Amino acid sequence: MTDRKIDIKDFDYELPEERIAKFPTPRRGDSKLLFWDGSPHAASFDKAHEFLPDGCTLVFNDTKVIRARLLFFKESGARIEIFCLEPRYPADYERAFAATGTSQWSCMVGNLRKWKEGVLTARFTHDGSEHTLTAERIGQEGKEQIVRFTWSDPEMTFGRLLETLGRIPIPPYLNRESCESDNTRYQTVYSRAEGSVAAPTAGLHFTDETIDALRRKGHPTAEVTLHVGAGTFLPVKEENAADHPMHTEHFSVTEKTIEKLIAGYGNIIAVGTTSVRTLESLPVLGYRILTDGDPHCDRVIGQWESYGIDETTDGLTLLKTLADHMRRHRLDRIDGSTRIMITPPYRWRVVRGMFTNFHQPQSTLLLLVCALIGPAWRELYRYAMDNDFRFLSYGDSSLLIPPR
Repeated sequence: MTDRKIDIKDFDYELPEERIAKFPTPRRGDSKLLFWDGSPHAASFDKAHEFLPDGCTLVFNDTKVIRARLLFFKESGARIEIFCLEPRYPADYERAFAATGTSQWSCMVGNLRKWKEGVLTARFTHDGSEHTLTAERIGQEGKEQIVRFTWSDPEMTFGRLLETLGRIPIPPYLNRESCESDNTRYQTVYSRAEGSVAAPTAGLHFTDETIDALRRKGHPTAEVTLHVGAGTFLPVKEENAADHPMHTEHFSVTEKTIEKLIAGYGNIIAVGTTSVRTLESLPVLGYRILTDGDPHCDRVIGQWESYGIDETTDGLTLLKTLADHMRRHRLDRIDGSTRIMITPPYRWRVVRGMFTNFHQPQSTLLLLVCALIGPAWRELYRYAMDNDFRFLSYGDSSLLIPPR
């Protein structure tokens, strides 16, 4: 619980349907960039390096979107869509994708009222042979269904099954079915760790050439992994946005990345809000070590836990504390889960600036933007609207670096 008061109506603006980018630009990286350092400046995205302060470290989220939507049809013709959200058994992503024969997932089910009982079956061909996939509801937690999948091909992993039968879960506000191009364009060029059901869309603008050019200009890069959940699309329904329950997302950060954060401290630029959420969660783990001797990585980082960090403790100290803990325990990476909610006012402990797209009205992502640049978000969004910037996941980009 929190005593914070955040009127969500203060974070509203008019977003006409025609300003939502339904498809990506013809070529990756052809988008526009709106740079803000106290005032807005428009450019093409390939000029991003001209606006970055010298020696910035860029941090990318290397999660990979899975083809998480599976379609089944009952004998009646009713279409049932199962949206895989998170593995239940095996419980971690790596083992879940490697599972053969059976796997259990937390799922959202479309047209659930038509699937009150029984087993759903889908048939598919693999390596010239006919196989079946069945889905059975075995439990429920809140609005999520626990579904057990079973398939007949003994050589096929669940990850390969999703690649064969699944569809990319593009955002619901695009109001269209996914198409073949989404399989590549709703995925960053550096995606590696399978587990997201939504893309870290700020990274969709980057090409291999862009990243190489940034490195040549003296901007080191680092990677974190945060698996983006469907909760990223949940609207804020409470009048007081602080009462909005944040979703849990899983992250992983290597010792090498934490060392890069320490080396580049004060000049960390996050690529996307998911990288921001991961980076700003790390000081919480460091603070747990300072106060309790252990990061307690099995405990989800609470929605407001970062606000409880002692104001006299800076982010660099907390990152070094976490790095020391990892060295002592010979950990090459740290895994955790976070429900962090970043709203104004907020004390930034790792991130100096970020690349991000233009977000929906009255969303937690817009609150995060405001926490970084304050009320100037209105000027920024008005400028974007007046200058034909494209909005949301497939839209244009912004680079926000508040003046010091």
